[in-house]
Amino acid sequence: MGEGTSAVLWTAAAVFLAATVAAVVVLVVKLVRTRRLLADTGIPMSKKVLFWGAIAYLVFPVDLLPDPVLIDDVGVLLLALRSLNKAVPEGVARRASRRDRRA
Repeated sequence: MGEGTSAVLWTAAAVFLAATVAAVVVLVVKLVRTRRLLADTGIPMSKKVLFWGAIAYLVFPVDLLPDPVLIDDVGVLLLALRSLNKAVPEGVARRASRRDRRA
C-alpha cells in the first residue's frame, strides 16, 4: 500500500468521523427539544416507549456495529425521533416551537 493510498484512507476516515460527530451534535440538539414532548399527554405511550428504547439502545454496550461507528445508534435514534414527531398533535407542535424560540 503506497503513501497515496494511505493518505486517501486517512482522509476518508476523518471525513466519516466528522460526519458522525456532526450527526451526533444534531441529535443532541433534537433530544433537548424533544424532552418537552415526552411530558405531553397527547402523545401515545407507545411512541414514548419507542423513544426511550432507542435511548437504551444508544447506551447499551452491544450494538449491530462496533461502538466507534455510531451509524446504527444514530439511525435507531433518528427513527424514534421521527416516529415521536409524527405522533405530535398539531397544537402541541406549535406551542413547543414557540417555547423553543423564546428559550
